[in-house]
Amino acid sequence: MDRSQIVKLLQQHDVTPTRQRIEIAGYLFQRPQHLSAENILEGVNAEANRVSRATVYNTLGLFTDKGLVREVLIDRERVFYDTNRTNHHHVYDVDSGELYDVMPSKIEIAAIPDLPEGAHIVDTDVILRVSSK
Repeated sequence: MDRSQIVKLLQQHDVTPTRQRIEIAGYLFQRPQHLSAENILEGVNAEANRVSRATVYNTLGLFTDKGLVREVLIDRERVFYDTNRTNHHHVYDVDSGELYDVMPSKIEIAAIPDLPEGAHIVDTDVILRVSSK
């Protein structure tokens, strides 16, 4: 994505396109990927930009709230930000730390528990944790 496309994307999601947000979005939306906040911080700053850790975390929170990225919580210490906003699930390789997309058609959910009266499912996150050990 070039700068004008990034600005347009941010504006479409009601995000004010500041310099730091544009830099973070430019790194994040290079291609469909799963990145941690630390990956983004390192990547943005490696491109001769200066963005603080707090700015990255605050921007990712905003991007998540506005629907630009999907937060994938592996555990309390591992959170990935997913640029693929389509409906899908994940496989997490605990050996390599890699996260992969899985299409919903590849996972079958046989039954759903009874929900409280008036409740409906908003989203379903399936994360398969795999290891070769």
